[in-house]
Amino acid sequence: MRVGELKVSYVPDGAMLLKPAGSPPAAVDRHLGRYGAYLNDTRRLVANTGGLLVEHGTRALLIDAGFGPRAVPEDPGHPDRGAVHGGSLPGNLALLGRSPEDIETVAFTHLHPDHTGWACVDPPLFTRATFVIPKTEWDQDHRDPALEALEPRTRLVLAGDEVFPGVHAMALPGHTAGHTGFVITSHGARLLAFGDALLSSLQIQHPEWSAISDTDPVRSERHRRRLIAELLRPDTLGFGIHFADVVFGRVRPHGERAAWHPL
Repeated sequence: MRVGELKVSYVPDGAMLLKPAGSPPAAVDRHLGRYGAYLNDTRRLVANTGGLLVEHGTRALLIDAGFGPRAVPEDPGHPDRGAVHGGSLPGNLALLGRSPEDIETVAFTHLHPDHTGWACVDPPLFTRATFVIPKTEWDQDHRDPALEALEPRTRLVLAGDEVFPGVHAMALPGHTAGHTGFVITSHGARLLAFGDALLSSLQIQHPEWSAISDTDPVRSERHRRRLIAELLRPDTLGFGIHFADVVFGRVRPHGERAAWHPL
């Protein structure tokens, strides 16, 4: 898909199942019966992991880096975490005509393992890349030794900073303290890669629903509503990294609310 002069492609890595729990929990439970199409036969929300490849001529940026070459079973004791597995990102990158050595920048929306996976493997996969990390996120959440190893090639950014031609950071805190989206613009076209500010397209219809994993549910709702307002602009597309098989779409009015319209 093209956004002006830029080419954008989804790079799948794997799949994840989420327990449909949220905040406020009673409201989420009451409405889920109307949205059975979003759940599998074990009543898990079907989601995915991967990254967004942005190309400008010969140059290449990857936004988020999947879960990596591993699999984790569902944790019965965890409020929302189901099974998750990765492993496909390098092969899918090759199908798009790119090798890991082509990636000059890997930009993270936040530092959860389903977004940093392939950046933390040994031996390193992205040998030429600079790693772009929101400064607030790095200051609060980089104690993982695998992330510490990225520090010599890390660039910390603030909201509004350009991370690649036509790509700027957009603060969307709430899921984590430094959670950041990326605004991709070229020749009047715009795409918002919003990370986990929206974990499911259901949250576009119900922005009052925050994920159990949101560190600040009140803040995440506030920024989610701001994000939806931006996505309602007619020149704007969205990229939902966990939106299963409908990662690209538009947001359109839906009665008194809004809804996701896949491309």
